Amino acid sequence: MLETLKNSLLTGVGMALRSKKEIETFAKEFAEQSEMNQKEAKDFLEECKKRYDDAKSSLDKKVEEVVESVLKRLDLPTRKDVDTLNARIDELSKKLEKDA
Repeated sequence: MLETLKNSLLTGVGMALRSKKEIETFAKEFAEQSEMNQKEAKDFLEECKKRYDDAKSSLDKKVEEVVESVLKRLDLPTRKDVDTLNARIDELSKKLEKDA
């Protein structure tokens, strides 16, 4: 039962949406209330931190993928495209000034 509760509380999205400090506080309180020994509590806290980092990293990656996908569908110019166009404009402006 305790293991099931621990696992359900450590699900990915739930972990990623909380701050690391909240997770540490929760883990410490949970360890105290469940009367874990010191090693179990330390291991549990480390597991919580690792799962938090993994969940946050996974969520960050997913968000980045979604943003990239949306931008691609919008067919917006990239920063590189804009820089290339600006360089070309500068080049043509200099040529016009020289020819004038």
